[in-house]
Amino acid sequence: MKENILVINPGSTSTKIAIFNQEGKEVFKETISHSTEELSQFKSLLEQGPVRKKIILNTLKKKNVDTDSLKAIIGRGGVLKPLKAGTYEVNNKLVNDLKNSPIEHASNLGGIIASEIAKNIGILAYIADPVSVDEFTDIARISGLKGIERKSLLHTLNIRANAFRYAREQGKKFEELNLIVAHLGGGISIALIEKGKIVDVNNANDGGPFSPERTGSLPNKALIQLCYSGKHSEKELYKLITHQGGLVSYLGINDVREAIKKIEQGDNYAKLIFEAMCYQIAKEIGAMATVLKGKVEVIILTGGISYSKILVNRIKDRAGWIAPVVVYPGEEEMKALAQAVIRVINGVEKVKTYS
Repeated sequence: MKENILVINPGSTSTKIAIFNQEGKEVFKETISHSTEELSQFKSLLEQGPVRKKIILNTLKKKNVDTDSLKAIIGRGGVLKPLKAGTYEVNNKLVNDLKNSPIEHASNLGGIIASEIAKNIGILAYIADPVSVDEFTDIARISGLKGIERKSLLHTLNIRANAFRYAREQGKKFEELNLIVAHLGGGISIALIEKGKIVDVNNANDGGPFSPERTGSLPNKALIQLCYSGKHSEKELYKLITHQGGLVSYLGINDVREAIKKIEQGDNYAKLIFEAMCYQIAKEIGAMATVLKGKVEVIILTGGISYSKILVNRIKDRAGWIAPVVVYPGEEEMKALAQAVIRVINGVEKVKTYS
């Protein structure tokens, strides 16, 4: 009986797989680690696909999971062209775009491997809510300089999964809700959901609050001066703003827990930087609330650093007057992917066609 859903989430040095049943209950989850030696034989990520697929199938055998029991397979969505949020059936066009993505990222393998396994057993493969989801309104794209547009790039999977979770818990329809969802992790995405669509978000690589690793918005003149200082190459500057900014830049750490330890030990500078991050997160939430003219049902905080009660309380102090604050800490990517397929199977969402 076909009742299981296989979830595939490739990372740079690991491949996570999981089996869920149609009720959304996890049957098993496994993280398959890949050594540097194992991966170094390949010139590109795409070349790793066949080996990772073989390991996935072998792992299913060891777990006594018959591929004939699979009803659907879903892979982590890769770096695709801008598209609407939702669950997409993997077709030839989608596979081709994953293989020719301008950015080489491990998640690109998700849809490719899912498609290959699915074809062999005669079922459908899917991806859901990749980072390139774009549902911006026209006015949200205007940047302030002609020729440069604001672009949508966000932690879509976790943001939508928690928005659906809230709707389900409240017995409401997702497409009727006005929400602000803040994904708080190594990067920070604060998304505005209006009637089920993500109509605005800070691009976590380009602006918004600084995070444990990213700079967020920077003063333009100072940034231009840095670009022409001769101290950094273009590649180094990209790394600086996306991996060496935020807490890393100020405190030399990317872990909020470590920052709090410093504060508890009497480090006033660490306290200032931590408070500034909370301040900027709350300020961005406030900015998003203006788009909805204050008609926000709830503010949802999610992602890894929302486990910090101190951080959550700081944000509530500044932004809690806008709307009630609900906290769903952590990021359950595997469960979110399984739920995306289940919504399609149960008719809650219609499957989308990639074109």
